[in-house]
Amino acid sequence: MCQSIIISMKRVVLKFGGAAVASPENILRIADLIERRSREVDEIVVVVSAMANATDQLLELAQKIHPFPPKREQDMLTSVGERISMSLLAMALDLKGKEAISLTGSQAGVITTSQHAEAKIIEIRPKRILQGLKQQKIVIVAGFQGVSHEGEVTTLGRGGSDTTAVALAVALQADKVEFYKDVPGIFNEDPKKNREASLFSHLTYSEALLIIQEGAKVLHQRCVLLAEKNQMPLQVLSFIHPDLAKGSWIGKASSSEKSFSPIYESASEEDLIEMALT
Repeated sequence: MCQSIIISMKRVVLKFGGAAVASPENILRIADLIERRSREVDEIVVVVSAMANATDQLLELAQKIHPFPPKREQDMLTSVGERISMSLLAMALDLKGKEAISLTGSQAGVITTSQHAEAKIIEIRPKRILQGLKQQKIVIVAGFQGVSHEGEVTTLGRGGSDTTAVALAVALQADKVEFYKDVPGIFNEDPKKNREASLFSHLTYSEALLIIQEGAKVLHQRCVLLAEKNQMPLQVLSFIHPDLAKGSWIGKASSSEKSFSPIYESASEEDLIEMALT
């Protein structure tokens, strides 16, 4: 059943976290994965996190300069992590003969509220993404970041890169989001600590949220809530041993119930007033 769904995919968003881009070797590995995936689907958009621990290292660096860094400047600094990942991955794909283009959050049209370090996505304007896809390029987007209506670089806080992937999938009417992790799906216990842990092959959004609230760190609840609002199917897979017939599905493995009007994250009352005045 899953195999027939895979074959029919037209546009897919792939999300790679910090572990997947933690080293040059890993980046070359996922470039191979993306190249293989590009033979199976028509269009691919990739969202990347910063290399493992890179954001924490940047925050520590800021603390050495200023114990309470201005949030605007902190966003300017921490947004660099994902830019490193996206450009290195584009280079790796070029090496393998695949044309790719990397885009920052602002270049990709990720419009956010104005709160630095904890902005929310309120709109996606994917003009440059669509241009890249039309040119048959693999489009790589920096997760965790966007731009406010005032033109300021913002970051999205915890779960920001996963949420970026879902929001882009919604805007682009993608078939699904594939999250590539260092574990092969969602388990009832941490598989790194218990080899007997059981893999969930399918979960409803509510079931996934419950597992996350109980401590599972595979996905952030923020991205699952956004996926549920838009009925966007999610699949959690391993970048080490990717097998599309396995992994964990969240939601229905079909886009038939998706909303035609994208729903993003809610802006606060202050943000709505500010946007109305600009």
